[in-house]
Amino acid sequence: MEVKNKKFAEGYCFKKIFIFFLLGCLIGTYYEEILHFIKTNSWESRDGLIYGPFSPIYGLGVCIFVVFLGKNNEKRSIFKTWLYSAIIGGVTEFLTSFIAEYGFGIKFWDYSKRFLNIMGRTTIPYMIFWGIGGLILMKVIYPFISHLLEKIPLKIGNIIYYIVFIFIMLDIIITYTALGRMKFRSINKEPLTFVGRYYDKVYTDDFLYKKFPIMKKS
Repeated sequence: MEVKNKKFAEGYCFKKIFIFFLLGCLIGTYYEEILHFIKTNSWESRDGLIYGPFSPIYGLGVCIFVVFLGKNNEKRSIFKTWLYSAIIGGVTEFLTSFIAEYGFGIKFWDYSKRFLNIMGRTTIPYMIFWGIGGLILMKVIYPFISHLLEKIPLKIGNIIYYIVFIFIMLDIIITYTALGRMKFRSINKEPLTFVGRYYDKVYTDDFLYKKFPIMKKS
């Protein structure tokens, strides 16, 4: 009986989805920074997490594309891939804006003056570009990167994966609990534990607004 050798991040799996999330975080950050530099001739951070050049909104967008469109990707038509990607991108952007405003009391963007905007949280033109981006991701990038990932030696790939996964999860937890604590400070709510007191000392409002210059008070 022939034994099949296991591959790193083989097929449609959580490891592969997470790696695409990470790639989306990195690419999104530098895309935003380069775009801002072209427009203003000045460099400004577009990091979405406290530690490292990661933008979770892009990572989440890529992750959701892979989650919903990864299966049967080869069989799905180009038009359907574009359409589903446009819807997924627009809904993700809309919900992220809504949660940030009502969950944390902050605005990361406001498209209310943009053409064909949807409650200032996304726009039809942006959804069209989300569709194009999703189409390129699923029909070109996803198959290529998947093939490369599966060539990584299993043991080495697993070690790197677990280290990076733990780091990113801690980074996300720290970032969003710090933003949550900032909202509580805005309503003069005192910390209940030493963790809250530590956050008040280290992750101050000034620190967070400097770290995330795109962030505005709602």
